Formats: sequence, C-alpha cells, structure tokens
Amino acid sequence: MNEQPLVMTFDFGTQSVRACIFDAKGECLALENKKYDPPYLSSKPGYAEMNPDYYFRCLCDCTNALKNDSPELIAHVKGIELDCFRDSAVCLDKDRNVIRPMILWLDSRMAKCEEPLPLTARLLFALVGKSEVIALNRKRTIANWIKENEPENFAKIDKYVSISTYFIYRLTGQLKDSPSDFTGHYPLDYKKKQWYKKPETHLQGQIFSLRKDQLVELVDTQGELGKITAEASRLTGIPEGIPIFAGGSDKSCETLGTGVIDDSMLSISLGTACTIETVSEKYVGPQPFLPAYPSIQPGVYNLDVQIYRGFWMINWFLKEFGSYHIDDLYSEVDAADYDAHLFDIPAGSDGLLVEPYWGSPLEHPEVKGAIVGFSDYTTKEHMYKAIIEGIGYELRLAKDSFEKRLKKSFRGIRVSGGGARSDQICQVLADLFGLRVEKVQTVETSSLGAAIGGFLSLGVYKDAMEATRNMVRVTRVFEPNPENTKVYDKLYKNAYRGLYPSLKKIHRYLYHFSAK
Repeated sequence: MNEQPLVMTFDFGTQSVRACIFDAKGECLALENKKYDPPYLSSKPGYAEMNPDYYFRCLCDCTNALKNDSPELIAHVKGIELDCFRDSAVCLDKDRNVIRPMILWLDSRMAKCEEPLPLTARLLFALVGKSEVIALNRKRTIANWIKENEPENFAKIDKYVSISTYFIYRLTGQLKDSPSDFTGHYPLDYKKKQWYKKPETHLQGQIFSLRKDQLVELVDTQGELGKITAEASRLTGIPEGIPIFAGGSDKSCETLGTGVIDDSMLSISLGTACTIETVSEKYVGPQPFLPAYPSIQPGVYNLDVQIYRGFWMINWFLKEFGSYHIDDLYSEVDAADYDAHLFDIPAGSDGLLVEPYWGSPLEHPEVKGAIVGFSDYTTKEHMYKAIIEGIGYELRLAKDSFEKRLKKSFRGIRVSGGGARSDQICQVLADLFGLRVEKVQTVETSSLGAAIGGFLSLGVYKDAMEATRNMVRVTRVFEPNPENTKVYDKLYKNAYRGLYPSLKKIHRYLYHFSAK
C-alpha cells in the first residue's frame, strides 16, 4: 500500500453527490455516487426547495460505502475538501436548526422589493447605469423573498449561510467557510474577499437585507476549517480528527481541475448551468458591473460568466421535441442519438440561431430566449444543433469581453461537465471559437479541483502550477475545422452579436407582459 497521503473530496452537484479519494497524481482511487431522489421539491411551478439534511444523508451513504469498500484507502486520508453548487442559502436559528427548506440556485421565484433603497443609493446606481442590475440582484436574493413572504421565518434567522457552510458545520461543528463559496447573492466584497464592514448600510451590501452578525467567519483558501467531530464520524464513517480545508465553489474547482491556472486558457463547464471562466491575479470584472470571484487557487480571482439554463436546454428540447420521456428537467439524459447526427447538419444550422436566454442573465435582466431563422426545411436535428451553437455563441461573447478587459487573447479551451462527454459537442465548440479544445482525464473536474486544493493545503505541492502539472492530464484534443470556423465567424459577427441589441425593446415588452 502506498504510504503517500490521500485526499478525500465531497462534490455536491445539482443532481447527485460524489465522495472520492484521490492520490497526488490525480488518480481517483475510489468513488461513490448517490443520486438525489428527488433532486428537489417543487410546491409551485418554478420552485426548487430541499431540506439540506437530505443532501447530507446522501453524503453519509457515500462515505459509509467508501468505509466498507476501501478501508485501507481511508486510513491514508490526511485531509478533506468539499465543493458545492452555488448561491443556495441555508437559514439557521440561534440553536443552529434549519428554519425552512433551502431554496436552490435554480429556483425562479423573485422578491418584489417594493420598498425602495435610500435615495442616495438610487441616484448613485442610476448615475453609473446600474439600476436594473441592482433591482434584479435584490429580487433574486432569497433573503429578500423570505423577508417579504415569510416574515416570521426571517425574524428567526441567526445565521444566513451557504449550503457548503452548512455541510462544513455538520462535519466539524464550525460555522466557517471560504470566500469562494459565497459566490452569489451575499454581501461580500469580492475584491477584498471579506464581508462588507456594515452590510446594512453599505452601498451595495444593503441590497441583501442582512446584518454582519448573521454572517459567518471566512477562512482563506488552504486554511483549516475544522476537524471531523465524533458525531460526524459516527454518521459518515470517516475517522474523527481529519481536517477539512477551505476550498472553493463548484465552478472554481472545475476551473482548477481542468488545469486552467492563469489567463492564457479558458475553462468551459457544460453542465445544467454553463459557465466560462479564466483566472487572473488582478481583480478584473468579466463584464461591466459584474464582479470577479475569489478562486480556490490562492491569490487569484475567477472571471466567470454563466448561462443559467445552459445544458438544461438540451433536456428541455429532448423532453418537449425529441420524444424523450423526462419527468425531471434537471435529470441528465443520454443524447447520443442526436450527437451522432450533429455533423449531418452544416455549421450554422442553415441559419437557425438560438439566443439561449431561457433564464435571464444578470447583465440583461429583462430578456427572453429567442429562436430565429426557421425555414420549411428546419428539422429537430437543426434545433438541437442550434441550441448547442447558441450556447457557444453566448459563451464566445463572454470570451470577447474577457479578452477586452484583460487585454490579451486566449490560446485554448479546457472543457468539463456532462456535455464534455460528447466528442461531437467538443468539436462544435472548437469550430465555433476557432480555438483548440482539450479534455482532461475526467469530466468530474470539480472533484479533481477540490483534490488539488487539498494537496496544496497539505503542502504536498508548493503551488498550483506544480500541482496541476502532476495531477491534470490532457487526454483528447479537438482542433478547429477552418471552413466551419469561417461560417461561425460570419454568423457570430453579422447575426448573433446583433440579436440582443435588435430585440432589446421586444425582450423588455415580453418580459413585463409575462410578469403581469
């Protein structure tokens, strides 16, 4: 048995939780996966709630299976790091009981926020053209919805924590977390990686309706959050006393897990939500009015743009138009039959364009999705490919913004997530971006990134470069087809980039029409 230290990772996704044991070469030596059944509860259309203790019980199922199947590996685990889906808060009372089911990031309810912000704040936001972005941020903040609709629960909130913080609490008894795990609607100064000193009155902090004493201690990446308690050991089967280290959000871990550690490469996650990220030592927002987020990698930030309904749109299409029976739109399905015919449809899908705003992005709060360019020869296969291309075009817009703000170009893309399993989809992205696309040894790069963070915390590697050189391996490369890239360049420059500006007024009217 290898005497080298091992790292255990917990990866809480939207669909399932995975517990893994990694060695210092990036090999997953053991893995247990538990699919949520159901992944969430929905009392009304668009609602997505769940008791966080259910997810924790699913983790316990995984860790106890590891204990039974791989006790010799667990004996060599020297540290634990977890990553978790983002922007899903848990409300705790003074006795640390969960007040109400947590509301997941994919929940579409919004607060009304009829009570205006102070006049000075409104004027300042209007002066910089930020009024609509701030209004949407307020409405999407779960604390504001609870304040309006469940004032009795809002009054009970002693601590307002990320779902990752709650899992850390269950495992260590400590209410601590990494700044990277508070990506989303929290009063965090992302540049300084700390809470606003007085969020109740801070210009931006006040939009979240939270007090400083309701927030938890932040620990820098690689710092120790706590150790497995006796009670957690009894529930999970993990030996008492193993430390848990401060890590990062799921997307930040994915970026590190693909080996993207500087601003020469892009990381694209093709999951339920699609993201495009890169890494910068300087604090540079990815787009106007959007922040960069603290990374799991020490001393750097993640530039991050998200398509909220990403590859969820594939499931939506297969359910509604592809003759697939899918009870839950957030479940993963096998689209291999459609992928096999992706190249039967020419690049550009014969002029069919999809604007993938099935969920409003922060920078365009009053926007709806669009499909433009139908013809009498349009088929289901055209629609399927156009959705993938539309997601690609939107990610390319973000890539262009990154390059403009960083004042440099990217040399390639690393991909992860469920969509990266498809070689055909990877090739479409290579063609559409005109860049080399690379896969690494696993699509489960969140777990791998968390493991890299764990080995950095243990001091096995001195920095991210040394760690990724030893733990991340490119296994497949997709070079762009020049002829297809020419087609995509023309459609992108002459059609897609003009869609939103041309449809902006119509989008706004339809947004308010559907909201009535």
